[in-house]
Amino acid sequence: MKKLLLISTIFLVTCGFNLGSVNAETESEVNNKPKIELSEDQKKEMQALHEDMLEQKKEIIKKYIEFGVLTEEKGTKIIEKMESRFKELEANGYVPNWDKHHHRHNHKE
Repeated sequence: MKKLLLISTIFLVTCGFNLGSVNAETESEVNNKPKIELSEDQKKEMQALHEDMLEQKKEIIKKYIEFGVLTEEKGTKIIEKMESRFKELEANGYVPNWDKHHHRHNHKE
């Protein structure tokens, strides 16, 4: 059951599942946030988790290619993008930059 939940979660993340913006912060609040840095132990723990997740995602994409759901070209592009995001996360000390595209999801009601 846990494996099914993990695979389902990875699938949703891989497919770009997005709940939309539930963040009510203004742009000035986002820009004034203090920079958060993880300790070396925390970075190592996050690195291991993200590496495991990246490998699982790659396996899922490879299976979709094998089953004919994705073309080899499309699957390769997806994997390259995932690896690029991993490198960005690694460069940022494993602290995600969720506010990077804040303007895209800033819906006004």
